Amino acid sequence: MKIFQKYICFILFALVGTCLYAHEIRPAYLQIVQQSDSQYQILWKVPTMGDLVLKIYPSFEGDFQLSEAGLARPVSGAMIHNYTLSGSRPLQGSQIEIVNLNKTMVDVLVNITYLNGEKVSLMLHPDAPLALLPGETSKWQVVRTYTVFGVEHIWFGIDHLLFVLALIMITKGFKKIVKTITAFTLAHSITLSLAVLGYANLPGPPVEAVIALSIVFLASEMLKLHLGKPSLTAQKPWLVAFSFGLLHGFGFAGALTEVGLPQSEIPLALAFFNIGVELGQIVFVIAVSAFLYLLAYKKNWPVVIKKVPAYAIGTIAAFWTIERFIGFWS
Repeated sequence: MKIFQKYICFILFALVGTCLYAHEIRPAYLQIVQQSDSQYQILWKVPTMGDLVLKIYPSFEGDFQLSEAGLARPVSGAMIHNYTLSGSRPLQGSQIEIVNLNKTMVDVLVNITYLNGEKVSLMLHPDAPLALLPGETSKWQVVRTYTVFGVEHIWFGIDHLLFVLALIMITKGFKKIVKTITAFTLAHSITLSLAVLGYANLPGPPVEAVIALSIVFLASEMLKLHLGKPSLTAQKPWLVAFSFGLLHGFGFAGALTEVGLPQSEIPLALAFFNIGVELGQIVFVIAVSAFLYLLAYKKNWPVVIKKVPAYAIGTIAAFWTIERFIGFWS
């Protein structure tokens, strides 16, 4: 009975959580480009949730003056502000703060380009909203920043996690799961790299809509499995994982392109973003596999209970599919 209660709580948690976060909460993005010894061009991109715009903004030390440069403009899932920053001393070594960041669950990726060509990349977090701005970014800073971003992206990318969850629930056997997840990883790594490096590109809204549709497909495959019908995914999960993984890679690339890459360390940042995604994915796969292993002790689940995950995942994914297609055509 306790296992049954845990199982239902898990489904309800997944259902409520995914409805609340139909799109992952992407980090805010602050781009600073030095124009002269005393002038900087600022782009501030704040994520939105529906009509709600987070009340966070950058603040510099008192001897730097921040002035608006044009009206704010909305883009998909964000609001963009442009500013001009002026100061009588170098920005290096000064303190930056993201006001109200500690009241949110959002990180801020900061990319700075100095006049001499030096690049800076760092990440600010709700529990660490202040930082001193260094000069040239070290390789370790790039590694740390983009690895963390990759982990957070997969953990907050509920649609990607639901796809992986459905794959695990359909695939039987540890070795088969490893092969399936490896195929998914290989596929999305290929398209992620090609898209970020500019060799391939697909428009974001259709990609997001078809990603949601891929989850609907896996939900239907889960139902076939419970009804004893032939299922392509059950027979060749690696093929389905690889095919849809190519598409999911373009989704990952969209998020990475939006926040930007340090131009002097593009291969390094790309590699460790991908590593971060895989680390986050591995943790998720281990957690889900362990949970399903515990449930396996109860072997005679009623068929109606076995169908609950498929219907829950399929309903959420169908809602996303309709929502994203409407958003694409409106």
